[in-house]
Amino acid sequence: MTTEIKRLIQVRVDKGAVFKRDGYGKKRQLSDSWRKPRGQHNKQREQKKAKGALPKPGFGSPIAVRGMHPSGFFEVLICSVKELEGIDPKTHAVRIGATVGDRTRVSLQEKALGAGFKVLNARAVKTEAKQEKIREPVKEAKKDAGKKKKEEKKPAKSKATAAPSRKDTKKENKKEKKTPEPEEKKAEKKTPVKEKKSLKPKVEPAEKPEKTKAAAAPAKTTKKPAKPKTEEHAEAKAQPKAATKPKAKKKTVPGVKKNE
Repeated sequence: MTTEIKRLIQVRVDKGAVFKRDGYGKKRQLSDSWRKPRGQHNKQREQKKAKGALPKPGFGSPIAVRGMHPSGFFEVLICSVKELEGIDPKTHAVRIGATVGDRTRVSLQEKALGAGFKVLNARAVKTEAKQEKIREPVKEAKKDAGKKKKEEKKPAKSKATAAPSRKDTKKENKKEKKTPEPEEKKAEKKTPVKEKKSLKPKVEPAEKPEKTKAAAAPAKTTKKPAKPKTEEHAEAKAQPKAATKPKAKKKTVPGVKKNE
């Protein structure tokens, strides 16, 4: 950037004015963006003092510096490598579009800097090599975690093998039953059975009828008192009849006959 361009840029800065719309400080909903006042009695339109300046040709920047970036370059927006063609790095600066992804940004930024362009929005993007280095320890950590889980599961499997399953126990029991027992054991099993039969007391059947008799006896006693109740009931029924039968006899004179 030459000294003449620097001087013109400074003139633009000193000469430049800030134009704000009328009444932006009175109402909160109004922004300070410029709007031309059109009111019949508007003080800013009438150019009253302290009401703000109106845009005029005299406020314009020098033609040589008009639209130039403060760095002294004319700005160009690019989104691909092809757009770098036909641009002079001495007079133009490059701005990469916001919609460009990280992968294309890395390659585009490297080529622009390699060609000698000034990148206005250069970023320090992580390279793929760094990303791969970051991914590798993550994968190793996952593998280690998977191995630890497998090692934890293995002792559980050994326990399962140590503890026999139900099917195995059933098969073993069947095999034990199928194996022929020696004759001595059979004889030992038979002898205690005979002893048990001989040891059975014969008094038990004698005791049972006694219990049945004793149970029958109270039943009879309960039936006996039922008879006097019926007799008393019958007598009670008979008494009122006896009382009603005797009637008052007509007194007859002794020795007198009716048909005399």
